[in-house]
Amino acid sequence: MPNLTVEGIGTFEVPAGKRLAAALREEAGTDQLHACGGKARCTTCRVEFVSGEPDKMTVAEKQVLAAKGATGVRLSCQIQCDSDMSVRIISRLEGSGRKDCGSPLAESLEPVPVEWTIKG
Repeated sequence: MPNLTVEGIGTFEVPAGKRLAAALREEAGTDQLHACGGKARCTTCRVEFVSGEPDKMTVAEKQVLAAKGATGVRLSCQIQCDSDMSVRIISRLEGSGRKDCGSPLAESLEPVPVEWTIKG
């Protein structure tokens, strides 16, 4: 099982293939936002990688980050925990003014069909 280190919180074992946004909520117990429910339509689930950033990304993630002009961040809803990684949470419920973290996340990546590309 991969290890997920969340800066300032701790290190947690995560089931291989689990969505990073779900692991941040369930294993790490954080209040990571995911307003669109993990469908790569917003950027509330963004994180910064300290180490272990995957080289691949979904086409949906690449498109939404480009449209928002977001650099140096990734969408935790579009990343699978396949290896050890260390992240810094950027978007949390605390202080956001939102009533909750967001819609429930599906176990599998969305939107379907999932298409992959190289980061960068």
